[in-house]
Amino acid sequence: MCLIVVGWQVHPDYPLVVAANRDEFHARPTAAAAPWVDAPHILGGRDLEAGGTWLAVAGDGRFAAVTNVREAGKPTGKRSRGALPAGFLRSTQSPADFSAAIAADDYAGFNLLLADRDTLYYCSNRDGAPRPLAPGVYGLSNHRLETPWPKLTKARQRFAEALPALPDSAPFFALLADRTIEADERLPATGVPLHWERLLSAVFVCSPDYGTRASTLLLRDRAGRCTLEERSFAPDGSEIQSSRMSTAV
Repeated sequence: MCLIVVGWQVHPDYPLVVAANRDEFHARPTAAAAPWVDAPHILGGRDLEAGGTWLAVAGDGRFAAVTNVREAGKPTGKRSRGALPAGFLRSTQSPADFSAAIAADDYAGFNLLLADRDTLYYCSNRDGAPRPLAPGVYGLSNHRLETPWPKLTKARQRFAEALPALPDSAPFFALLADRTIEADERLPATGVPLHWERLLSAVFVCSPDYGTRASTLLLRDRAGRCTLEERSFAPDGSEIQSSRMSTAV
């Protein structure tokens, strides 16, 4: 996943609001968001190649999501980064305890968000020690938390503007659908070729081989009920599936 914006304890009715785009190669096999057959209390998409997930929630209101850190030329890790959110949601550990126990060297660069009903933690093997986040709106892409890439700052601003419209999901999916390519002078330098920097500068990435596979909006209400709405996309950017589901309290 390449873009996550989180509103943590900033809305009176929804203490946790997450809007996210998952970017991936279209050839990588994926299952759309649904209850997991082997763990029915978990709701989310699944990577069918390595078995993990990029974003999911559990029936007790816990949430987890991961992004990779863009590091051109770096070796892959011994374990899939998607195992991290899946492992947290399968466990009974707190965000703090789970973060502290991660064998960070087993993974290529990652950013991990973990939440229970009381805390939201940010954990990265490229950005210091795990830490709890204060109430606020946060943006995360493929670098450290709050790195001010143009796509991230724009998405975070539009997310904040959309919060008063909840439970209307339309403004969130509109911001996640933005295909604007940034001007070259505004592009970050992350070590990939210029044509990739241009492609990846859009909130919604669209190309025949690699792009936004799914857009997700997650709402957790005061009672702990999570509602997850997901839209999936083909290589040409057309919507191919949509779903909306909720956990029981």
